[in-house]
Amino acid sequence: QVYLHESGGGLVQAGGSLRLSCAASGRAFSGYIVGWFRQAPGKKREFVAAITEDDGRTWYGESVKGRFTVSRDNAENIMNLQMNRLGPEDTATYYCADDLNRTGTTWFVMSSGSWGQGTQVTVSA
Repeated sequence: QVYLHESGGGLVQAGGSLRLSCAASGRAFSGYIVGWFRQAPGKKREFVAAITEDDGRTWYGESVKGRFTVSRDNAENIMNLQMNRLGPEDTATYYCADDLNRTGTTWFVMSSGSWGQGTQVTVSA
């Protein structure tokens, strides 16, 4: 089983930046696509970003396009999420996951995938 651990969350003012990291231990990330989701209090979990293993293709949720950048280092089993121009609407717990798939525009984690424990991002106005 792979264990995923997020880091880099915190409190930032609107307009600021944060960089989240997700480290896989136990073994490499599972599946071809890994990514990030987030969940704000009282809201459904939302897809944020995804990236493929080999050619680094990326996908982003509409609300973060142009502001967030996902990357991965396969040699180190680390995935990063650079978040720029943050706003209060980005406040949420951010989760990394592996073995992602999608149906149409709906992203989900396969039953064989893993989730991290989450890291809190709070953006003050």
